[in-house]
Amino acid sequence: MIQKLISVDSMDEALALFGDYDDNINLIQRRYGVVILCRGTDITVSGEEKNVEDASECIDSLLSLVKKGERITSQNLSYIFSLVEEGVADKVPSLSEGGICVTVSGKIVKPKTLGQKRYVDAIRNNTVTIGIGPAGTGKTYLAVAMAVKAFKAHEVNRIILTRPAVEAGEKLGFLPGDLQNKVDPYLRPLYDALFEMLGAESFARQQEKGAIEVAPLAYMRGRTLDDSYIILDEAQNTTPEQMKMFLTRLGFGSKIVITGDVTQIDLPDKRRSGLVEAVKVLKNVEDISINRFTEKDVVRHKLVSDIIKAYEKYNNERKS
Repeated sequence: MIQKLISVDSMDEALALFGDYDDNINLIQRRYGVVILCRGTDITVSGEEKNVEDASECIDSLLSLVKKGERITSQNLSYIFSLVEEGVADKVPSLSEGGICVTVSGKIVKPKTLGQKRYVDAIRNNTVTIGIGPAGTGKTYLAVAMAVKAFKAHEVNRIILTRPAVEAGEKLGFLPGDLQNKVDPYLRPLYDALFEMLGAESFARQQEKGAIEVAPLAYMRGRTLDDSYIILDEAQNTTPEQMKMFLTRLGFGSKIVITGDVTQIDLPDKRRSGLVEAVKVLKNVEDISINRFTEKDVVRHKLVSDIIKAYEKYNNERKS
């Protein structure tokens, strides 16, 4: 049995660390089988040596978030548990190094996982970035945030967001209205992200001026897009021909971000996915970054991560 002392700068930090009714600390105690006590600004961790070291590393990582004004939740606590297990918890402070942009409600948009940070850094440093991973990992949301940041900084003149209008169990012909009305439901997640970043009025103004465009992928054919931030969402539902068409729209001064989840391909007749093929074709091309997310990068409800893991386990068992 050993004991380790951790000092915090203030009682406010200690309170934020412990959480309501000591919920956070109770979770850490159960996770590592240690006893944690707080006297003033001194925290003591007691237990078996390895458990104390892991619990202390977890506490240090949480304190680095608290110092940056982050609120400790069961979600980021669970994430830090996994980082301690992998031996990379020392990288947690880098998550709080500045935000991407601020939403109209005043929320700072920034990466919440190391996978998200690598993705944002890749977008910043490459002309073409591909983000592949399950739902809830922030692939599209962070790409839109980076596009809005570049647009506001006058690094690009336009934001173009597009999706393939693939029918996922529904028929476009049965939807009411004209073509735009029919494809709008497929583009709704892109509208929602832009509304949150810019506000509905600003979005409408910029869309009217042609500075922001949200359109089905088919509308990209025959165009060359200069000085633009172009995001292709749900790219797993492109065909190889569509993907090549889209990639060759790239013009001078533009960036492309492609996002998708290769476990949710809705293409009919088991057609090949353009995203799956693009990853193989482009993996060694300079200035193109391919980033993969896992269930650990899910920033939605914890149950989303559990659902993804359950499906992965089920599919792996079926293959074996």
